[in-house]
Amino acid sequence: MAVLVVADNDNAHLRDSTNKTVTAALAVSSDVDVLVMGQGAKAVADAAAKIEGVRKVLLAESADLGHAVAEAQAATVVGLMGGYDAVLVPATAGGKNFAPRVAAKLDVAIISDVLAIVSADTFTRPIYAGNALETVQSSDAKKVLTVRATAFKAAGEGGSASVESASAGADAAKTKFVSEEMVKSDRPELTAAKIVVSGGRAMGSAEEFHKVIEPLADKLGAAVGASRAAVDAGYAPNDYQVGQTGKVVAPELYIAIGISGAIQHLAGMKDSKVIVAINKDADAPIFQVADYGLVADYKNAVPELMDALTAIGK
Repeated sequence: MAVLVVADNDNAHLRDSTNKTVTAALAVSSDVDVLVMGQGAKAVADAAAKIEGVRKVLLAESADLGHAVAEAQAATVVGLMGGYDAVLVPATAGGKNFAPRVAAKLDVAIISDVLAIVSADTFTRPIYAGNALETVQSSDAKKVLTVRATAFKAAGEGGSASVESASAGADAAKTKFVSEEMVKSDRPELTAAKIVVSGGRAMGSAEEFHKVIEPLADKLGAAVGASRAAVDAGYAPNDYQVGQTGKVVAPELYIAIGISGAIQHLAGMKDSKVIVAINKDADAPIFQVADYGLVADYKNAVPELMDALTAIGK
């Protein structure tokens, strides 16, 4: 059984979610190849070739693939599936965009947000906003999976796979790349950060959110997150959103400030190693998953935390 893993990359760097998806793929089969799609992405392919357990790396390049046009990505993957029994895609925003198109073209069901590999045809995934897990057995000849990378350890380096060219799919007939605006930040990427500091609706305003959450994140070298309520209220940008309809994170430390803990938010962060919650409502659901909970007004608690961090040289 041969498995294809689609690399998560930005044309220059291979993201850690690829290594974690390779770990999932190796639980399905020992024959694992990696597909790198992009433009000018040879360095990415070379990095993928070093992942332990990878048999070979396929590099497909075109302008549309460089801009991550979903139709072109799907066409590229479908064109290669004659030689594979399964394709595993990191469950990123981009992966969730093109993977369903691949499944539709292959006329198979997509199995999304896989958390565990039970066997080559049986997988575990969350349902009901993560409040329950279901085990799915697929009889499809071709398996299409999106993998929640936070549930798997990253495959190490030490591999020496060959890099081969692959044909890029046909350009999308009715879709074209127009422009993009990249958000630049000195903070770690939210989905890859070891520490995340998140704020909720209790912040009350965008000014308060930035005044309270960002300085603490900067002190800890953390990424900044937010609940959907905070994003909907305009306190934080959409790319900060953590939860079922936002980003899924599993950092070493997650600090939730003024977040009540609706199930949609918990679905995006409850796999964090250590969860710290600060909320003045003792009955807030966030305390049910928190490892450490402080019932207090953040306006008092956060300055005290900042002072304590300064005292130890942070």
